[in-house]
Amino acid sequence: MKKSLAALTLAASFFAVSAQAAQRSADELAFRDLYKELVETNTTLSSGSCTIASRQIADRLVGAGMSDENVQVMVHPDHPEEGNLFAVIKGSDPSLEPILLLAHIDVVEADPKDWARDPFTLYEEDGFFWARGSADDKAMAAIWADMFANFARDGYAPSRTIKLALTCGEETDTAFNGANWLTTEHRDLVDAAFVINEGGAGLTDGTVTDGVGNVVVQNVQVGEKLYQDFRLTVTNPGGHSSQPRRDNAIYRMGAALQKIAAHTFPAELNDTTRAYFSGVGATRDDAVGKAMLAVVADSTDADAIAVLDENKMYRSMLRTSCVATMIEGGHAVNALPQSVTANVNCRIFPGHTPAQIMEELTAIIDDPEVAIAMARKDKPVAKAPPLDPQVLDPMRAVVAKYYLGVPLIPTMSTGSTDGVYFSAVGIPAYGFSGLYYDPSGSGAHGLNEHISVDAVYRGRKVLTELVRAYAD
Repeated sequence: MKKSLAALTLAASFFAVSAQAAQRSADELAFRDLYKELVETNTTLSSGSCTIASRQIADRLVGAGMSDENVQVMVHPDHPEEGNLFAVIKGSDPSLEPILLLAHIDVVEADPKDWARDPFTLYEEDGFFWARGSADDKAMAAIWADMFANFARDGYAPSRTIKLALTCGEETDTAFNGANWLTTEHRDLVDAAFVINEGGAGLTDGTVTDGVGNVVVQNVQVGEKLYQDFRLTVTNPGGHSSQPRRDNAIYRMGAALQKIAAHTFPAELNDTTRAYFSGVGATRDDAVGKAMLAVVADSTDADAIAVLDENKMYRSMLRTSCVATMIEGGHAVNALPQSVTANVNCRIFPGHTPAQIMEELTAIIDDPEVAIAMARKDKPVAKAPPLDPQVLDPMRAVVAKYYLGVPLIPTMSTGSTDGVYFSAVGIPAYGFSGLYYDPSGSGAHGLNEHISVDAVYRGRKVLTELVRAYAD
């Protein structure tokens, strides 16, 4: 009986997908095929290959009519499975600076036994695409690649040169990073007036569970916080657990972490967050909306800050944040620990350096027995790009067309993207996808990642029209 029920459920799902596919145009089905291939190509750091994925896309672009010289799979010799794809459609007007379309094709690890569906198979069910990377970031990568293939097939001749970079290494901070490599070692190749990257998306109001209506806002990411890990270490001679020491390394580390937990970095604003709180505040007639407008008027307004701090996202947007994420120590259950280490992850407000934050953490801990060091010293300082009307106005136009009455509001990401590497070398990077999500999120980095089918197909139209607006 159980097998029969499962078979009926599978058959119903198959016919539902088949009915949806029958309503799709030929070019939408071609896009879905590319998206499916990309999602089902494992690109995790542990067992996958971005190189294979890049070559698959390169084959599609060449098959669509692009010349071999304009499509490159770029692989660092020390990282053979972490390849990147670069492609270019040359414009007719050399006086116009190129634009660069950016997305990453690596994904976070996923253990199939924990998921409701195989994470490396694209499922279309209940109005959503389900798979690891279906949202982050293979939807955007597939849209860019499909767009280039269509431009090649159509013989599209833009005025402005359009470049494409699909990179590896975004999801693992200590991995080889393709975006960093391209900007430092191949700057001339990726040089552009600006970059369109992941980061910005829309939100529904939460009343529609299938994610196909009531989109209330579209965001454009204009800047992001800087990701930086700090390694804290306490060491001492240890000893027998029957004779405890007052300077137990675990207790000493615990005291240091408690001080970090109790510390609140000061609130601050930049042009992007002022625009965000002004824009969102104007749409809300409640205490939060009033607090948003108040903090824009006076960034030291303690009452307004207290209201916004109740929301973890707003709290993070207002300041640098540091939090303990890992701790390890001890070597036996009946011995005093000789060494304890902890990782403190900071997301640094644009304009501050990791060295400045390390100084501040040292002062907060105020214990010379707690050593602190940066896990990495090569991260660039986060720089927020300008609120450039030549970049933002075309976005507003396509949002107005495809999301009637929905405002486009600049936002600063509290996370991190590969855009930081481009902004660091003077190429402004903006996050805009044309996609949208329910307030509950997409499951990116977690279990059962998903994205609305409508959001993907609508985002594809939005991004294609936007790129044509820039390129023409």
